[in-house]
Amino acid sequence: MKAGIVGLPNVGKSTLFNCLSNAKAQSANFPFCTIEPNIGVVNVPDPRLQKLEELVNPERVLPATVDIVDIAGLVKGASKGEGLGNQFLGNIRETDAILHVLRCFDNDNIVHVDGSVDPIRDKETIDMELQLKDLETVDKKLEKVKRAAKTGNKDAQKEEAVLLAIKKGLEEGTSVRAITISKEDHKEFVHPLQFITDKPVMYVCNVDEESAVEGNAYVDKVKAAVAHENAEVIFLAVGTEADITELETYEERQMFLEDLGLSEPGSGKLIRGAYKLLNLETYFTAGVKEVRAWTIPVGATAPQAAGVIHTDFEKGFIRAEVIAYDDYVAHGSEAKVKEAGKMRVEGKEYIVKDGDIMHFRFNV
Repeated sequence: MKAGIVGLPNVGKSTLFNCLSNAKAQSANFPFCTIEPNIGVVNVPDPRLQKLEELVNPERVLPATVDIVDIAGLVKGASKGEGLGNQFLGNIRETDAILHVLRCFDNDNIVHVDGSVDPIRDKETIDMELQLKDLETVDKKLEKVKRAAKTGNKDAQKEEAVLLAIKKGLEEGTSVRAITISKEDHKEFVHPLQFITDKPVMYVCNVDEESAVEGNAYVDKVKAAVAHENAEVIFLAVGTEADITELETYEERQMFLEDLGLSEPGSGKLIRGAYKLLNLETYFTAGVKEVRAWTIPVGATAPQAAGVIHTDFEKGFIRAEVIAYDDYVAHGSEAKVKEAGKMRVEGKEYIVKDGDIMHFRFNV
C-alpha cells in the first residue's frame, strides 16, 4: 500500500520524505530501505512491538511498513500537462492515499511560488488540478454510458445519474470524496474509475519550530476549510524533524524532543496516521526466531491474514491460535497465557483484531 506526498513546490515535501526515509527518526533499531529514488519503505512506529521484544527476546524484530512516494511539486496547469503534470498526476493515481503538504509557516528566506503564504489558496490550487483531471475521467466515461442509457439499459441509466452527480460536484470545486454517494453505487460505479480526489487524504501542515506542539493560526484555518471532507489534518515542523534525524543517538533525539515539549517525532504520528488512512491494521507473530508485525486491511479474516505470510497458509488454512495483545502482556509468555486459558482457537470466519498475536495451522 502506497501513500503519495503531494503539494506545491517549496512547501517541504522532499524534506519530509527525507525525514521519513531516515530510520533514526522512527526508532532506535529498525532499518529503512529505498526501492527507487522516490519511493521509501517506512517503518510504522508501534510500541507494542518493543514490548513483545522485551517479553520474547527474539533473534530479530520486523515492524510493519508503509510505502511513501515523493511526488514532485505540482503547479497550476498540471492537469493540462504544465510542468511535468501528466507524469506527476499518473504517479498520484498509482497511490492508495494522499499526504498533502501545506506550508503553514512564515520565512522570508524561502520563496513561495505564489509570493505569499496562504495554505488555503495552495490547497485549492492542488485540488483544482486534481479535480480537473478527474473531470476528464468522468467525461470520457459518460460518453460511453450515455449511449447505453439511451437504449433503456437500467444499469447504464443508474450509472449515468451517479456520474452526472460527480461531474456536477467536480465542476463546483468539490472533490469526489466529499460528494454524497451510496456505498453500493460507490463500489459499483465510482471505485473502478480510480478518481484521484476520491483517495483518502491527510493534510500535513508544515509549521515552524515554535508551533510544533500547539499548531498555529494557519493550521486552524486548514482544519476549518476541510471540515466537510473525509480528511485527517496533522501538523509538524518539518525543518525541526530534519534536525532531529541528524542526531546520532536515540538518547540525543529523545533529549531534543523533550526540549521542544514533544513525546515523539511528528514523523511517527504521520506514519501511524497514513497507516490508519490506508485502512490498515496490524497483527503479530511472536517466537524466539522472530517477532513480526504483519499488515492487513481492517476487517480481514483469519485465512486472509494467514495469506499475508504465504499464499499456502491461506489455501490450506485449518485454524488460528489467537492471543489478545493485552492478555499476552498481562501473563508474560505464550505458555502462561495457555495455562490461564486465554488462548483461543478461531476458524475461517474469524475477523482479526488489531494487535492479535496469531499462530496458524494449515495443510497443503
